Amino acid sequence: MKNLALKIAVLASTKGTDLQAIIDAIKKKELDVKLRLVLANKECYAVQRAKEQGFKTRILLFEKDKDTRESYDKKVALILDEEEVELIVLVGYMRLFSEWFVKKYNNRIINIHPSILPSFPGMDRAVHEEVLNYGCKVSGCTIHFVDEGTDTGPIIAQGTVEITDNETVDSLKEKVQNLEKKLYPRIIQLFGDGKIRVEGRKVFIDK
Repeated sequence: MKNLALKIAVLASTKGTDLQAIIDAIKKKELDVKLRLVLANKECYAVQRAKEQGFKTRILLFEKDKDTRESYDKKVALILDEEEVELIVLVGYMRLFSEWFVKKYNNRIINIHPSILPSFPGMDRAVHEEVLNYGCKVSGCTIHFVDEGTDTGPIIAQGTVEITDNETVDSLKEKVQNLEKKLYPRIIQLFGDGKIRVEGRKVFIDK
């Protein structure tokens, strides 16, 4: 008997390029999951993208005069639990989680970062600029579980791209995004198939 499809939520703050790759993979039946919700902390194109393609969306604004990081995360958790979400997938989500949230969803939050971690953690465009300024010959992306730090959780998978002599921030970003769009749906499917194991900082993918 086939296992029920994994229930996922995507949390986003930006355009949602990787979200589109996930949606495309679902529609092509290359990714067997149920996308229960796309949740954003502000108005962004990722929400519009999901809504136009028939997926449930929600915007939950952070109220500076009322919310703390933890109180906001508890609101997010209520929404996710109502949707019975089993895996939280971050796509350009620009908020750091509270320790409470990370512990509640331990090894159930994954993020994709546009560099080969632990090198060059941080925000998207600045990362590519730093990589080029450092003179790296390769770059790529990292999919990792989220812990209390910034881009410090156990690494699930990494992919690389070559950097040419005339590389620009925009051309490198495009290369890395194309890699992300292939790798992210694949890792989500492996998680849904129960093939990803975590032992301390090491992540194993079963054949």
